[in-house]
Amino acid sequence: MMTATFATEDVVLSLVVVVLLIASGVLALSETALVRMSRPKAKSLADEGKRGAKVLVRLTEDPQGFLNPVLLLVLVCQLVVATLVGVLAVRWFGAWGVVAATVFEIVVIFVFAEAVPKNWAVHHPERAALLSAPFVAAVVGFWPVRWVSKGLIGLANLFIGQSGGYVGPLVTESELLAMADVAVEGDVIETEERALIHSIIEFGDTVVREVMVPRTDMVAVGVDVTVEVALDLALEAGRSRLPAIEQHIDDVIGIAYTKDMIQVVRDGHGDEPVGPHVREAHFVPETKRVSDLMREMQSEQFHLAVVVNEYGGTAGLVTLEDLIEELVGEIVDEFDVEEIPVEQLPGGGVRVSARLPVDEVNDLLDAHLPTGAWDTVGGLVFDLLGHVPVTGESVTSGGLRLVVDRVNGRRIERVSIEPVADASRDAAPAEAR
Repeated sequence: MMTATFATEDVVLSLVVVVLLIASGVLALSETALVRMSRPKAKSLADEGKRGAKVLVRLTEDPQGFLNPVLLLVLVCQLVVATLVGVLAVRWFGAWGVVAATVFEIVVIFVFAEAVPKNWAVHHPERAALLSAPFVAAVVGFWPVRWVSKGLIGLANLFIGQSGGYVGPLVTESELLAMADVAVEGDVIETEERALIHSIIEFGDTVVREVMVPRTDMVAVGVDVTVEVALDLALEAGRSRLPAIEQHIDDVIGIAYTKDMIQVVRDGHGDEPVGPHVREAHFVPETKRVSDLMREMQSEQFHLAVVVNEYGGTAGLVTLEDLIEELVGEIVDEFDVEEIPVEQLPGGGVRVSARLPVDEVNDLLDAHLPTGAWDTVGGLVFDLLGHVPVTGESVTSGGLRLVVDRVNGRRIERVSIEPVADASRDAAPAEAR
């Protein structure tokens, strides 16, 4: 009778051990799958209509809400299994039962309750997350499990001095850029798509000063000239809009539209001054972010803005095309006559436009040219030299020699950038020649 009782108890305990091992494996799989699942990925699965995706989205919005209960249940399952296996092993093997139980727990629990489910979840993350989400949601919704885990975590926070608040994982810009690079390496996206992602992320940090046409390149028309003369100037320059000024470039009073001037000429009033026919000008500070300006241009429906500096003078102008080019690259039409911004030179050097941003040169050459109050290569050369250079003058910085190739008046137009043979010469910030 006693033997039959022991046999029945052994069967029951063995079944409990098996059930708890299965539960521990399922919970371990769920933990790995849900921790590896990001919120954006869960939302994309929900958009695709995957079964269980809506529950998955709710779980990823509060990782702490499911992680602590799952970890607690995994621990409880494995501790109970270890205890029951120890009891059964002692009954079956006597003194050797401790050794047998230890071997069983190490091999079986590690392999079948940890390694196998977690590795499967790593290799099938989406499938594992979708399968486990409803089960985990049901477990987390069981109030005794939820409150016990919260109480234990609160007790732990008392010892480590934490408030218990949880801040979800943040994704920085650098991490997004790195993910785009990894996606290209894995043939998930194309190189052009990566370039667009980089442009979009950097777009939010760009200010108008970095993309504007500087005042030295502006084509403007005086308000006293006739409409015919202004129209000829606009057609010759290939412009659809011209700033209209009074005495000098800092006195912009409006914008002359080519289509308006064409209509005036067709009506037989081409000999009238252009001043009465200009439209209102929009002025923006040079420190305004281009993302804000683009939204403003869209809402107020204008394509050109005059950029002013902190003293109220005209710094340049910016068009909607300039902003779009920051996203998709240069847009060259039949009226644009521009030099190649970057020209490769023998020996590993490049010849660039002085208007090219310093950060683009650093990305292009994997260099470390300094940044500061200037935005362009020309501005960097001016700062390092401290005077208006002449053609052929050079300065060394960041392991590169910057040679002024062409100067127009007081303006640098082209700069050659060459690697310095002896980098030790750059111990000082810069060396001019």
